[in-house]
Order: sequence, then C-alpha cells, then structure tokens
Amino acid sequence: MGLKCGIVGLTNSGKTTMFNCISNTKAAVTDFATNKSNIGVCAVPDERLTHINTFIEAEKLVFANLDVVDIPGLAKGGQGNGNSLLADVRLCDALIHVLRCFDNPAIPHDEGSVDPVRDIEIVNFELQCKDLEQIDRKITKVEKAAKIGDKNAKRDYEVLKKYKEHLEGFQNVSTLEVSDDERAVVADMMLLTEKPVLYVCNVNDDDAVNGNAYSNAVKKYVEENGGQMLVIAAKIESEIAELDSEEDREAFLSDVGLTEPAVNQVIRAAYKMLDLISFFTVGGKENRAWTIHRGMLAPQAAGVIHSDLERGFIRAEVIKYEDLKALGSELKCKEAGKLHVEGKNYEVQDGDILHIRFNV
Repeated sequence: MGLKCGIVGLTNSGKTTMFNCISNTKAAVTDFATNKSNIGVCAVPDERLTHINTFIEAEKLVFANLDVVDIPGLAKGGQGNGNSLLADVRLCDALIHVLRCFDNPAIPHDEGSVDPVRDIEIVNFELQCKDLEQIDRKITKVEKAAKIGDKNAKRDYEVLKKYKEHLEGFQNVSTLEVSDDERAVVADMMLLTEKPVLYVCNVNDDDAVNGNAYSNAVKKYVEENGGQMLVIAAKIESEIAELDSEEDREAFLSDVGLTEPAVNQVIRAAYKMLDLISFFTVGGKENRAWTIHRGMLAPQAAGVIHSDLERGFIRAEVIKYEDLKALGSELKCKEAGKLHVEGKNYEVQDGDILHIRFNV
C-alpha cells in the first residue's frame, strides 16, 4: 500500500543503527549528520503466516511490509542536515522517534548531556516551526482568495488561525481538537506534528530488558502527553540482525533475557499505529500476508491483490486463522462450518484467510 514510517531523532541517537536492524537496506552509521535520507523496506513479523504454512505448505512465504525512511539527525535551531530534509518526513504516514537513553563519553551529545525528554521537545519544536511556516503560507493564500470573493475563504481562515495559535503555543497538531471538516482544510499540507509517533528509547545493553532512569522519564512523558513508547538496545539488535542461524539468534536472545528481537516489536507497533491489519491468501506457490486499513470491505481488500479482483468481485470465502489453527486444515474447517461465504459488504478482519471469487 506504499505506507511509510519515518525514523527521526537527534544526531547520535541510534536511528541509523535501528534502521539497519529492520530494513533490507543497510546504511553507514556515522557520528555526524549525513545529507541524505536512507530508504528501505521491512517485513512485518507475523508468526501466524509461519504457522499457516505448517497446515497449507507453499513454496515461499511473503510477509506484509512497510517502507521506512531514516531521516538524517535533526539539530536544535534548524542547523542539522536533517532539518533540510523534513520534506521527506512530510511524505511519511507515521514517525518513529529514536531517543538517546544511554551514557557513552565516547559519543558526545550535541546538547552536552543525555536528556531524552528535552530531546523530544527539541524535535517537536523543529517540526512545529515547519508546520507553522506551512500554515502561514496558506493563510496568505486564503487572504488573497477572500479579497476576490472566495466563499470558503473566511471559514478556512478561521480554521487556519486555530491551527496557528495551537502551534504558537508549542503544541503538536495531533493534540488539537478539530472536526473532520476543519481537518479537511489542512489535509493537503501533510502537517508534520499531526502524524502519530512511536518513541523508541535506545538504551545500553544492560538495560535492554528493564530500561533505565532515562526511559522511565520518557514513559512518564508519554503517560502525560500521549503516544506510544518501546525500549530497545540498538547495539544488541544490530548484533542479532547479523546472525545467520536461527539457533544462534535464539541463544543470543536468551543470554540477554529477551524472547524476540525488540525491533520486531517496533515494526508491529508502527503497523498498529497506522491502524493496519493483515489478511492472508494461501495455496499454490506462495502463502502471503496483505496489508489493508482496518475497516476495509472485501472488494477493497481484493483490490489490494489486483484491481481485476475488485472490479469483478463476486464473493469471498473466509476462514478465520484461529479456526484453521484449531482444526488443522481447510477441509476440516469447511466440514465444521467454519468456512463462510461473504459478499461485498463484508468487513475484512485481522487474520482472515481469503479466497476471492471474481469474474471480469
């Protein structure tokens, strides 16, 4: 579906290390801000697809995926290379904000000390300034439109003024209460601070399981201001990602007290943050997970596979993942009455296994 998560943060927070852990593209890790964004794709971990393959075996498994964009490190006052590339952030659907929550004298912090809550406020301020620039430019256009008699200009001006005042109060757009009609006035602007945010606390190896005082401060901030947060040790995650053997990875995880790579949780959290779900198609050459927005109807879901399936949609034969898991085969599901035939108004659920019937 072409959905993107942008990875943002200050220089030396561990953004690119995490990007390398989750992406099929590897980028150079530096102690300075680069001048370009790194773009990659990450598979969304889903043990359900692996489990389905034990019942209905295919030649290959194709997991759902997300596009990820690693934005160069931002800096206070708009000085960093990353600040000049905020247009890349504008094209993202959600943000993963990596926060430095570790001490290391060998890696200096631009602000002279480690304080992740302060870092959140620095990045928020830079994004708010960019949004305010956008709002001011649109206000100028609306004022010109009002002078030539545009009927909607006055309404638009009042809405934009509301957004402007909120941003001038150092508040993200995401915390502004507006109606759907008001939101439509700024929809084309793709405002940076309107995007959902996942805060990722990058800690030292010893704090990978329980976090530390820095991550606890972020937890308190999130509880008071909203958002989601996770704790990872990016250095450990990068070492795990380099291991080829599944047995070696499991042994490594066990040694550090983890049950799975924490970056898997990051990817799933980003997927959930975008209000996405997966349905499955099985049999033949591949078993595959497909990404759709929650609430999509069966014909729309079919269209994600191919436009012809939506255009010629007749019905969907649906088996729930949990029913297949419990009964062990499609045939047994059918015999037990667990295969349902659904029409055009069926809302696809997370974990549905679909067989699309169509005619074009």
